[in-house]
Amino acid sequence: MKIHKIIFGLLFLSLLVCTSCKDDLKTSFIEDNVTFSTNQIQAILDKVGEPTGKNYPRTIKDGKLSTTNMYDWTSGFFPGSLWYLYELTGDSTWKSKAEKWTSSLEPLKTFTGHHDLGFMMYCSYGNALRLAPRPEYKDIIIESANSLASRFDERTQVIKSWNHHKSWDGESESFYPVIIDNMMNLEMLLEASKLSGNKRLYDIAVAHANTTLKNHFRDDFGSYHVVHYDTITGAPITKVTAQGYSDNSTWARGQAWAVYGYTMMYRETKDSIYLNTAIKLMDYYLKNLPEDLVPLWDFNVGQEGYTPQGVSYAVEFREKLKDASAAAIVCSALFDLGKLTNDKRYIDIGIKMLESLASPSYRAQLGSNDGFLLMHSVGSIPHHSEIDVPLVYADYYFLEALVRYKRLDTK
Repeated sequence: MKIHKIIFGLLFLSLLVCTSCKDDLKTSFIEDNVTFSTNQIQAILDKVGEPTGKNYPRTIKDGKLSTTNMYDWTSGFFPGSLWYLYELTGDSTWKSKAEKWTSSLEPLKTFTGHHDLGFMMYCSYGNALRLAPRPEYKDIIIESANSLASRFDERTQVIKSWNHHKSWDGESESFYPVIIDNMMNLEMLLEASKLSGNKRLYDIAVAHANTTLKNHFRDDFGSYHVVHYDTITGAPITKVTAQGYSDNSTWARGQAWAVYGYTMMYRETKDSIYLNTAIKLMDYYLKNLPEDLVPLWDFNVGQEGYTPQGVSYAVEFREKLKDASAAAIVCSALFDLGKLTNDKRYIDIGIKMLESLASPSYRAQLGSNDGFLLMHSVGSIPHHSEIDVPLVYADYYFLEALVRYKRLDTK
């Protein structure tokens, strides 16, 4: 009996030591990436100066840091990244910077020109309301959500993404195109519904998610990028791509938006249909990954049965291109899905994916990359745009993944 007690005691002690080592490794990993990120993003701030409404960091173009104006769909990611640095460090200096860059976007609250208002206003003001609430943040989110909701049509039961889209072959044209990315804008509607008591905003988000579920996915739960809707009947007409390899292929970042979007819909509504969808979408994504867990820009690039659209690059070149932005989005979603399902498998993959993104293969060297955090992302190969460059939204979701990892009890 005494020997058994000694053995049990040793096993218990070794478990404690092992757990302590894991906690130390996690803490060290997070601290290293936070220190790196604060230095890099400060370098960006030193280059762009104070917010002017025209200088939101986006990428590197022609070897130099490239910025956009507030009406670009990516304008909210840099303020959002500043909020995540505040959350990760607790340093009020980052809070002050985040508040300043977020406030510069206020004029967008009445913008109705395209569907990306969720990216623009919720990545910025949503994080602001969560981390440093002010009454005006609440009002701005509600007004922004109502502006986004103005693009919803009862006939289609979805929010119009762009005002016009033409397929690469010129045979399909739509004045009601809806892209899979649009799933990411629904979180702002759901939050604004809670803040305002306006159930219509909730109903629009649910209707869009349900219609997208019917029309945007194949039997294997790979996703189409763009669905064209008939403006009179509301029915889907054609399914094409804008930024993917082929009309019938699965564009990696599109699948990432879908995974993240339906995981969020389950978290906010607790409707099991969204959880089942998120799991199937995630499983499709994971089974198509290479060993380093960072996907090619399209899962079907170069495969038989897929006709490339708008692409003139050599096949060998296209097939080598990775998209770290897709990996960062899914990495963040993995932590969320793992927590919601209590499935450690998703958490473990999320940790490995985060470690891959933080490795020298994808994380820039300190002082390089014009201050951006991650390398090797892809904007749109068919448009010959932003190929193998850093992208501000890759950095945003990388930081969000770090935040979610830090919050997790991984014992």
